[in-house]
Amino acid sequence: MKVILTRPFYHTHLITPPLGIGYLSSFIKAAGFEDVTIIDGLNRDLSNDEIVEECVKAECNIVGISIISDYRKEAFDLSKKLKKKGLTVVLGGPHVSALPKMSLEDSNADYAICGEGEVTFVELIRQIASGEKYVGNIPGLLSKGNAEITPRDFIEDLDSIPFPDWAQINPAKYKKAPHGGLIKNFPVAPVVSSRGCPFVCTFCASPNLWKKKIRFRSAKNVVDEIEYLVREFKIKEIHFEDDNLTLKRSHIEDICNEILSRNIRISWATPNGIRVETVTPELLKLMKESGCYYLAFGIESGNQQILDNIKKKTKLETIEYAVREASKAGILTQGFFIFGLPGETEETIQETINFAKKIPLDRAQFLLLDVLPGSELFETIGNSSLLNQNYRSYQEVSWLPAGLDRKTLQNAPARAFRSFFMRPKQLFSLLRFFNPSQLTFIIRRIRDFKIFKK
Repeated sequence: MKVILTRPFYHTHLITPPLGIGYLSSFIKAAGFEDVTIIDGLNRDLSNDEIVEECVKAECNIVGISIISDYRKEAFDLSKKLKKKGLTVVLGGPHVSALPKMSLEDSNADYAICGEGEVTFVELIRQIASGEKYVGNIPGLLSKGNAEITPRDFIEDLDSIPFPDWAQINPAKYKKAPHGGLIKNFPVAPVVSSRGCPFVCTFCASPNLWKKKIRFRSAKNVVDEIEYLVREFKIKEIHFEDDNLTLKRSHIEDICNEILSRNIRISWATPNGIRVETVTPELLKLMKESGCYYLAFGIESGNQQILDNIKKKTKLETIEYAVREASKAGILTQGFFIFGLPGETEETIQETINFAKKIPLDRAQFLLLDVLPGSELFETIGNSSLLNQNYRSYQEVSWLPAGLDRKTLQNAPARAFRSFFMRPKQLFSLLRFFNPSQLTFIIRRIRDFKIFKK
């Protein structure tokens, strides 16, 4: 049984090793199906035709395609081309979990895996390998002949899942365009120490994917992986891609202490953003000692009513405290802000810009709302004629709040970038961690966001 796992090429400047299919590959191999190949079309700049050619040449039995909403069109096109060659196609990933039936219809694929995919995929492979004419009755799986999906229970013991198949997604072979943009040391490897998030922010698809539940790996297991990455692939920096690394204080404390006890010299960061409620001077000191140099905060808005509207469940004063304490600890800080959330007006846009400049952030990213499938906002306005379902990198107006004109909203990120960064303090802060090898990346990001276009 030959399995190929892939993702298509699409135009983006953020390229990281695909953890989802990396975990799938290792899990499938551990189940006894050792002929698994990863084809990362994104990192290798492969066209869909080239991916299909490699799959056909390999004479594979099953092709699994990982899909996020950003590149669903490219993925569906790839699926159709694979089906024309007579291959069995399995879809998975956040977009498929949110819209499984639509994904099957739009892609002509055979199966869609919803939610956590490891166990479901292995059970599907076993049924296909056994030669059964009818493949079905697998929790978490939707097929063309089945109208409903039986939910799949989550894997409770995350330590039981093998590390991602790092040999096939070697971080050292990836382009210098990782999540987070400006990075201190290369090569960089993404690591997740937990799965899920208990919060219900209305713009986020995580509650749908993880059912408001969070599970943790042990600190030993996490640091074993870090040690392996450092030893085998000469990794110099770790990016924790958790939805919320600091949610459980004892968890991050244990990881930091484990890194220190093993004397692992590594820099690390949280480019996904963290919650602020558990941030304390003591925790920040420990994080700094273990190698943390950069923390991103998911702030979203400088208006409290908007934060309440999106069920952020945090206060502006708590955010300000956490950012100030991180800055005092000598940790680089970045804030993520979203324009176009429910309740947004021209006045609240200015409030957000003012708040970003008030607190001691070294960097800030100002983005437009992307109404993601699986989010509460998508369920609320997903069928609205006002919704532009582009799902492409937070740079286009996807939905217009009442009372706000399109031009004002479209120009808000560039306006905020100029106001925030065109200050001597911020320019100096940016240069502190500037790596000349990332100059091309920075220029592209400036161009993408049209920062100097009024």
